[in-house]
Amino acid sequence: MSLNVLLVEDDRELRSTLSETLRVEGYAVSCAASLADAQAQLQYARPAPDLILLDLGLPDGDGQSLLSQLRRHSNTPVLVISAREQDGEKIQLLDAGADDYLVKPFSISELLARMRVALRHRGLHTQAAQTRYQHMGLSVDLSAHRVKLQGQEIKLTPTEFKLLARLVRSAGQVVTHRSLLLDVWGPEFTEHTHYLRLYMAQLRAKLEAEPADPQLLLTEPGVGYRLADFS
Repeated sequence: MSLNVLLVEDDRELRSTLSETLRVEGYAVSCAASLADAQAQLQYARPAPDLILLDLGLPDGDGQSLLSQLRRHSNTPVLVISAREQDGEKIQLLDAGADDYLVKPFSISELLARMRVALRHRGLHTQAAQTRYQHMGLSVDLSAHRVKLQGQEIKLTPTEFKLLARLVRSAGQVVTHRSLLLDVWGPEFTEHTHYLRLYMAQLRAKLEAEPADPQLLLTEPGVGYRLADFS
């Protein structure tokens, strides 16, 4: 199951870039553009976030107030992402309960690594996601949102791509029906296995040489699906 990240960032372009990158890495992302929005999500959203990325300069207040409120009742890891680079402010935020502090601009790879460290400190072990796959003429680059078969670009619907991406991130491993439905469609669809059969058939029609005898998108009877290992 995907880990849930709440991204609190008022810069629309950065928010879009970070949320898309995190989704490619396998995280489920919710976004808030203001302090009030973040507070509402923390109060009502279910499931609760496993990690929070927190900007400080929000249009209706300072992110530090959200950190203070959160630390009164929660140990959820918080990574501050801010353009403020004064050492005194960094120390103040870390003493107030932030797990880490990244100064903008930062590299995505550093952010992902620090997220993994913060989650690991809470007993949630994660690994860098697999975002590329190449086997039997199929080439997938999740970061570039590109799928090719025998060198020819293949157009997938957003749902088809999300399903393939989930399998790529676990290439060679069985992903259960429930996990696929949860990660691609959401918790309210975990019993809708007909969705999965329909979209898997569509993917096979586009990616398999013989859809009736798949060599890439493999069925594990009664359990789930597996993308053939490329190692």
